[in-house]
Amino acid sequence: MNLDNILEKLYELTTNYGFKIIGAIVIWIIGSWIIKIINKGVKRLMSKHGYEESLQKFLLNLIGWILRILLIVVILGKLGIETTSFAAILAAAGLAIGMALQGSLSNFAGGVMIMIFKPFKIGDLIEAQGELGSVKEIEIFTTKLLTPENKLVIIPNGALSNGNIVNYSDEGILKVFLTIGVSYDADIKQTKEVLMNVLTSHPKVLNDPAPLVSVSGLGDSSVDFAVRPACKVEDYWDVHFDVNEQVKEALDTAGIEIPYPHAVEIQKQG
Repeated sequence: MNLDNILEKLYELTTNYGFKIIGAIVIWIIGSWIIKIINKGVKRLMSKHGYEESLQKFLLNLIGWILRILLIVVILGKLGIETTSFAAILAAAGLAIGMALQGSLSNFAGGVMIMIFKPFKIGDLIEAQGELGSVKEIEIFTTKLLTPENKLVIIPNGALSNGNIVNYSDEGILKVFLTIGVSYDADIKQTKEVLMNVLTSHPKVLNDPAPLVSVSGLGDSSVDFAVRPACKVEDYWDVHFDVNEQVKEALDTAGIEIPYPHAVEIQKQG
């Protein structure tokens, strides 16, 4: 092969592929610039709506990779490479990965839903999936709760987002539900006054909503009173334990009996 043939081949290659390569480089540069602009816009939008930092990073990475894959497919098409089979391979790989990680994807989707719609936040006291605790951490795949016994509970976000969630902290106020039983010999009006005095004198019991003391039922051996003080969420257990203790002391001081089971012995005379 002489020099003329070599130069002719180089000219053909340059003519056929040179402009395509240059075009592909230009598309890559412009496409990368557009991807950066899109990521910045999405980040500003998510920050404006208060998305969690971990969710922002994950979604930005996910969007970035999807856009880069699409950009590579466009460049391959520009170079004259058949992209139909490439796209089919990507689709098949995506389907296989999706089936293999079905549970994980469900948890991921649940985590995204929790972070977007925010049924609770870190520090909230919630009840879900049979567990009660304060939210310690919200991750993409799981949510961690710290129970009153100081146990760490890890709940998959898929199950959490699809089940019932009771958020005790959302309103900022909780009512403590107590039932106090007194003897049938006790004066109802006096008993209500004694119980109400305990509630109104407690520094952590709120005046609004006002505490409630009312007869809730007539038991086998006691008149049952519903005692309902309201307090801030963080004061719940203090009020719960204090009121129980102070009610016992106040009833003893007032001479009001708290009934307890009695055994009656019956003897048959022979």
